[in-house]
Amino acid sequence: MPIDLQGRPIAITGASSGIGAATALACARAGMPVALCARREDKLAAVADECRKIGVPVFTMGVDVADAGACGEFIRGAIKALGGLYAVDANAGYGLELPILETTDAQLREIFEVNFFGTFNVVRPAVEFFRSKPHAGRGGGEPRGHVIICSSCLAKMTIPYYSAYSATKSAQNHIGRAMRLELEPEGIHVSTIHPITTRTELFDKVKERSGLDELKPHAPGWLVQDAELVARCTVKCLRRPRPEVWTGFKGRFVRFGMAMCTLFPGLLDFNTRGMVRSRHSTTPPAGR
Repeated sequence: MPIDLQGRPIAITGASSGIGAATALACARAGMPVALCARREDKLAAVADECRKIGVPVFTMGVDVADAGACGEFIRGAIKALGGLYAVDANAGYGLELPILETTDAQLREIFEVNFFGTFNVVRPAVEFFRSKPHAGRGGGEPRGHVIICSSCLAKMTIPYYSAYSATKSAQNHIGRAMRLELEPEGIHVSTIHPITTRTELFDKVKERSGLDELKPHAPGWLVQDAELVARCTVKCLRRPRPEVWTGFKGRFVRFGMAMCTLFPGLLDFNTRGMVRSRHSTTPPAGR
């Protein structure tokens, strides 16, 4: 039986735009009270207003997920404002398009602080609350909570110039998969979401953070999806929990392709060398 999401609060990080904003609206339409956080409070307020128009309670807070203390305050504030918490969606993150040896230590540490440790910073206090709920034992009663980690298709396999981002997403995926089994006996679901290339402002931020005038295409147009599709797949997973979610037919196609590349690594090299050739044709490698 699907889980009735009506009245079950969810806390979502990175909710001011892109997948986070789309997920906030999709959850609100499913009847879930929403707690939303992001650094850009003006954009966050606009998403919150749209959720209120749908008719659900909303709690917002300006938060940098790299700040563990602020994440704890966000979760505690959400519980107080919404009367509890059923799910947490660790969605906040950003990307870089840089050769790994040209990525500074500071850049590497920052992307791990946001994408990886930012996940822990919000999941830990949420799970602490889930564990405080009554537990009927394995296979019985209501679920105590649901942890959603928005990872990426690149959690499974990297591509040139995105290895720092891919490393953070792979780390999210590994801890999510382990945590699912660790928390399963406690009646807490854990799911990882693996979007493929999605139309959001993520890539504008990638360009800005990477100091580039333009980004090199890394996916054909027919493999690009909308944030709303990822949001719908996330809500579907909340209703019927699954360990791993690949978004739509295109996502499942990419998963199959990556499985083939795992068996035959040369396939990935063949398919992604074009990115390197394109970069070298416009920007000579360091040392030349």
